[in-house]
Amino acid sequence: MQPDSPDPQSDPTDALSAVPAAGARRATPVTGHLRFYYGPMDCGKSTLALQVDHNHARQGRVGVLLVRMDRSGRPQISSRIGITRPAVEVSAAADLRGLVRARWSAGQRVDYLIVDEAQFLTPAQVDQLAELADDYQVDVYCFGIATDFRGRLFPGASRLVELADELRPVQVDVLCWCGLPARFNARVVAGQVVREGDTVLVADTADTADTETGQSTTEGDEIVSGSGTVGATVRYQVLCRRHFRLGDLGTTSGVQGQLAFA
Repeated sequence: MQPDSPDPQSDPTDALSAVPAAGARRATPVTGHLRFYYGPMDCGKSTLALQVDHNHARQGRVGVLLVRMDRSGRPQISSRIGITRPAVEVSAAADLRGLVRARWSAGQRVDYLIVDEAQFLTPAQVDQLAELADDYQVDVYCFGIATDFRGRLFPGASRLVELADELRPVQVDVLCWCGLPARFNARVVAGQVVREGDTVLVADTADTADTETGQSTTEGDEIVSGSGTVGATVRYQVLCRRHFRLGDLGTTSGVQGQLAFA
């Protein structure tokens, strides 16, 4: 039995019928992207934020740099390797959509946003960033720490994990004192790892200070209010999971501040 001869009316491209036609693809709305780059202290998040801004700007794109409580205490994005750029300080009450619309109303372009210390954003502000990406085609690049000193997601970071198109760990290795990869930011008060206290405390990596003033300067990316730590020095240390659990800072042969599991 001879196989059926090809139908002269058939279109050999029918096999590609699942692929939308060019016109159909053009009808698909263009959206921006919301990306979250995360990692522990010292992994180079702020440096990467400034590099991303540089790469976009050199191609003629116009961006806005935003920051929420930079470690320097100034409205800027500051890297630990010494690079800084002015930025717009974002308060907890700020509407990020309004900020962008105001620039458009003034005749300024906004092609992308760079947001540093994004863990300190409110969940509502992260929703606003998603709206800017989806409805206004603004590319949004967020950089921050994922978890606080207790090892729990910051509210802003949690919402970014839920909404971001891409989650990208920053690839620069940060090591625990034991040599293993570190991804936990332990809060250290008077030489002991603490598990309780204010989630947010203020900081500069250059110094440590007495929290008696109510606003301490610390060695981390968090901002520390000093509640419950009056008269003590507050700092941060990155640890692997095991030593974070144990509260072991590697300063003595004994285990310091070991967490008791009841």
